[in-house]
Amino acid sequence: MPNKIVNRVANSQLKTINLEDFYPQGNRTLIDIKNWLFQELILKETEFREHLKNHNWEQYKNNYVALTCSCDAIIPSWAFMLITTYLSPFTKKIVVGDLKALETSIYFEIIANFNIEEFLNKPVIIKGCANKPIPETAYIQLIEKLQPIAKSIMFGEACSTVPLYKKIK
Repeated sequence: MPNKIVNRVANSQLKTINLEDFYPQGNRTLIDIKNWLFQELILKETEFREHLKNHNWEQYKNNYVALTCSCDAIIPSWAFMLITTYLSPFTKKIVVGDLKALETSIYFEIIANFNIEEFLNKPVIIKGCANKPIPETAYIQLIEKLQPIAKSIMFGEACSTVPLYKKIK
């Protein structure tokens, strides 16, 4: 058959990584503690502790939680630590910051634990189009992890990639 169509991409050593495939399930929740402060400005320890004691922490079961204070108050470090003692039996992860900081922290762990053995001396494509909130930092961390071992790294889709790195022999 002289006109046989050959899928060269499928037959190549090319490896594709889609960070969206590693997106962990679970609600992302932002807890703003401003309403737990006196006049949204001052943390009164006794009242703060009472609020924490009476709060329904089970509602955060299997959630990823970001703790923040959206008002211009000075919050002592122990306040977020104390909240964490209530949250940690129920949640998957807790950070201080916004939801973007939460996703970055989640992906930091994913990339740190990512097994790269199968990419040794292989051309790699990091898929870029995602419907989930993949932080830009995750792509950077992935490049840092892959570059010492990959033959080449590209970004995009197999049919249209942007070359990022090629190992010099």
